[in-house]
Amino acid sequence: MAARLIAVVGPSGVGKDTVMHALAASDPSMSLVRRVITRPSDAGGEDFDGVTCDEFDLRVARGDFCLWWDAHGLSYGIPKSQIEHRPEGTVALVNLSRSILDEARASFDGFRVISLTANPETLARRLGGRGRETQDEILRRLARAGHARPQGEDVIEICNDGALDETIQAITVALYPERAVR
Repeated sequence: MAARLIAVVGPSGVGKDTVMHALAASDPSMSLVRRVITRPSDAGGEDFDGVTCDEFDLRVARGDFCLWWDAHGLSYGIPKSQIEHRPEGTVALVNLSRSILDEARASFDGFRVISLTANPETLARRLGGRGRETQDEILRRLARAGHARPQGEDVIEICNDGALDETIQAITVALYPERAVR
């Protein structure tokens, strides 16, 4: 059986990668999935494998990805090897697009979604601080922030406006209620 998969989703600037790193650091059974993106490898931000559009299309044609999608003018892929070769009992954390959740649900048993939210001021501050987007790109991302918030029994919605440790605590309690201190 492949590793259990937990998608971390939310609008740009909500802190998905920061939260994922903190979750993995707090629980040795969790580890991060490294995505393939048609973005230059030196673009900064998350750890990812940057490829050209031609290389990405070749990998899709070879069947290298278990999931792939396009967003914000880029292509994103989750290599099968990042999911299939994980030890039994581990949890794979992956930054997914909200648009691909139904396909992920159909593909993975035990799939869960952590849907992060934040107020528009927080998102704007974080997007501006990372320095990857122009002001127009930031405005477009902010306009999509509330778009298509995931629904379903597998979704845990967490507001990430506060301290990171509070967010991690809320996620941990939601994922593992039996660990909660009574």
